[in-house]
Amino acid sequence: MKTKTVTIKNITVGNENPLLIISGPCVIESEEHTMQCAAALSAMMKRLKLPFIFKASFDKANRSSKDSFRGPGLEEGLRILEKVKNAFGMPVLTDVHEICQADAVAEVCDVLQIPAFLSRQTDLIFACAQTGKTIHVKKGQFMAPWDMGNVVNKIVSCDNQNIILCDRGACFGYNNLVSDMRAFAIMKRFGYPVSYDASHSVQLPSGKGDSTGGDREMIPYLSKAAVAAGADVLFIESHPTPETAKSDAPSIYPLGQLEALLVKVKAIHELVRS
Repeated sequence: MKTKTVTIKNITVGNENPLLIISGPCVIESEEHTMQCAAALSAMMKRLKLPFIFKASFDKANRSSKDSFRGPGLEEGLRILEKVKNAFGMPVLTDVHEICQADAVAEVCDVLQIPAFLSRQTDLIFACAQTGKTIHVKKGQFMAPWDMGNVVNKIVSCDNQNIILCDRGACFGYNNLVSDMRAFAIMKRFGYPVSYDASHSVQLPSGKGDSTGGDREMIPYLSKAAVAAGADVLFIESHPTPETAKSDAPSIYPLGQLEALLVKVKAIHELVRS
């Protein structure tokens, strides 16, 4: 199914273009850790010849517990992301949680991400869209794929057509998510590229009581299925030592295993597009 394409710096997303990878740690843990992850991912994507956007959040505003690590905050987080961008020449992406953050984030980041829990927040969508930057908006776990048409209309009403729609699973009873592979074809009907968040789709929300659980062993299976079903972008958070990650440890993918998975995913994408 043909869609519009979206251009982010020197990367074109959608249709016959290469699979775009979005990866990085869930949250900015420190400047040193973020730079190490960015260096490893930059080298990996060059070996694989895959377009790449680095992702890390300056604030995890929707943690299960008030005691969970949230990140360095807006000012320090954007400083670190700008350093990554300048050091490696790669586009960067981060979440926007509040209207007042949009302009500051747009000064540094190439892609503004609207979290799934906020995907119906009209004023937040307007604030992000009005920056003119590419908007990567995650479908809420509580939304059907066809509901994303309303999100598209909100962004387009701000004269912004730089849109990527992301699936990250749907609520399936309590503390569980399920990925419906029909979502990619359905969301593509709105005319924009689609992505799959392989990391958050394997979450078990609040499954550990005061934190979110997950099953990272399912990431390879779902990633391959999503790309086969038509995803133009694979969003997959990664970490050198997932067990020590300060956010989403059960669902973040080991950096040391990522390259082997992407070799397979790239082959599936090329086969589907052929």
